[in-house]
Amino acid sequence: MSTVLNNFSNDTICAIATAMSDAGIGIIRVSGKDAVSICDKIYISANKEHTLIKHVPNSIRFGYICDDSKIIDEVMISYMKAPHSYTKEDVIEINSHGGMLVMNEILQLLLKNGCRLAEPGEFTKRAFLNGRIDLTKAEAIMDVIRAQNNFALESSRSQLQGKVYSKIKELREKILYQMAFIESALDDPENYDLTGFPEKLRGIIESVNSEISFLINTADEGKIRKDGIKTVIVGKPNAGKSSLLNTLTGDERAIVTDIAGTTRDIIEETVRLGDIVLHVIDTAGIRNTDDVIEKIGVDKAKSKVSEADLVLYILDSTSALDDEDKQIIDLCKDKKTIVLLNKNDLSDNIKITEDILRMQFSEIKTDKLPVISTSMLKGNGIQELKEAVADLFLNGDIVPKQELYITNLRHKALLKEAYDSLMLVIDSIDKKLSEDFYNVDLTNAYAALGEIIGEEVGDDLVEEIFSKFCMGK
Repeated sequence: MSTVLNNFSNDTICAIATAMSDAGIGIIRVSGKDAVSICDKIYISANKEHTLIKHVPNSIRFGYICDDSKIIDEVMISYMKAPHSYTKEDVIEINSHGGMLVMNEILQLLLKNGCRLAEPGEFTKRAFLNGRIDLTKAEAIMDVIRAQNNFALESSRSQLQGKVYSKIKELREKILYQMAFIESALDDPENYDLTGFPEKLRGIIESVNSEISFLINTADEGKIRKDGIKTVIVGKPNAGKSSLLNTLTGDERAIVTDIAGTTRDIIEETVRLGDIVLHVIDTAGIRNTDDVIEKIGVDKAKSKVSEADLVLYILDSTSALDDEDKQIIDLCKDKKTIVLLNKNDLSDNIKITEDILRMQFSEIKTDKLPVISTSMLKGNGIQELKEAVADLFLNGDIVPKQELYITNLRHKALLKEAYDSLMLVIDSIDKKLSEDFYNVDLTNAYAALGEIIGEEVGDDLVEEIFSKFCMGK
């Protein structure tokens, strides 16, 4: 593992591990070599004795937390002895009542008696540095906590169970074997024959890179499935943007009136279409206006389009197309966009059809735009919208196709680095360079894959990853 392994504090740390809100139970976690002795100073058993040191490991006992003779709270104390604990250190968990005041009072007692307040993610960092988990499992713990849909949860569980680690470990072993063979052959040419080796190595590298490429190709879809799609609703005033948001959320989230320009600021909401999450932003109607406040809203709408993964462009199909529509379509031309022709329930007044839209704006390549006929009033077209989103982002498949997805951008970047290094090995083989050139790029690929699982990682990266964790984890 990295040089950070032995370079962390031996302090005994503590933190509140549950949410800081009124609840039935709150947990204060303590970890380190002095966890038991420090907690014994403030804990007494039901018999009013300081007996925590005598308690059997991996057990839970009833008692009281006291400040001298004053009882602070009645608690249950869990004791997990190293190395059979989350951090592989002695760990005490104090299960108190969940009030913010009482939990904070217990925390202050621990600090007064020798504990240090844990940094964000420090318990999990110690689990990593002590070798209980690899870096992919550490990252998966936070992903489990933050999961917003079933796919994100299952993907995080898969990573927590070691599937990403096992695959990366397997790829590294294949590379390492070739590195070792080359080194041995260069050091002892009499006993290792390199005849035909470059061609054999080329085939092995191509096979490894095929596996790496497969993982890289899952990353974009994996991230979409895990984090959701940043979605912006745009259109002219009164086209039905706010009605679409309300339909998607199943709630009166946005004000809907016949007055143009009702929405002047952005409204954000998270929507689930099956197992796909859309982070939806409803924007002000885009039009030319002299109203200063409305113009600010229009400018915000245009800005949000530039940041979006998906644009839902809604048109009032009972109003003829004009130059403002052309401006909006042009604004969306470089984005994945779905056009919704709204108010199809007013069949006698339809002035925009899919054919008319594509014909009038043919120079903007509207043939690549999915166009759906909808009625926000009747709820028509929502199923077709779900299918269109799946076609654009998930190859039409709303259900995951395989167990292993790469959902972490850090992992994707390192896989790409390993892939590029291995392509340099192939280039060296094709140029008939000597075998000692191969190991430079093989070593780089091996190291890049090692960074994913934490076997080749520096202090700065470790600090960055665990600083994103919540306190007490």
